[in-house]
Amino acid sequence: MTDKFDIPNPMRDFAETSVEQARKAFDDYLAAAQKAIGGFGTSAASAQENVRTLGEDAISFAEENMAANFDFAKQMVSSRTIEDMVNVQSRFIERQMAAFTKQGEKLTRTVARAGKKTKTD
Repeated sequence: MTDKFDIPNPMRDFAETSVEQARKAFDDYLAAAQKAIGGFGTSAASAQENVRTLGEDAISFAEENMAANFDFAKQMVSSRTIEDMVNVQSRFIERQMAAFTKQGEKLTRTVARAGKKTKTD
C-alpha cells in the first residue's frame, strides 16, 4: 500500500472541463461589463472619467484575479498527489498576495489623481 493518494484521471478530467466552462462564462460576463463601462455618457466629463477609470481598474483586477483563480483550479485538478496540491496552493497564495498589493497601490494612485483633478476643476 502506498502512502500517497492519487486523484483518478476521470475526476481530474471532469474538474478540468468544469473549470473551462466556468472560465468561458466569466469571460462572457467580463465582455458585457466592459461594454457597459464603455457606454458612459460624456456629461460631467471629469467625474465620469474618474468613475470610468475606477470601473475599468475594477474590471481589470477582477479579470486578473479570476484568471489566476482559473489557472489555480486547473493546476489543482491536474495535481496527482496531495503534496502537489499543497505546493500549487502555496505558490498561488504568494502570487495573489503580491497581486493584491499591486492592485491596492494602483487604486490608491487612481483615487489620489481623481481627487487632485476634482480640486482643480
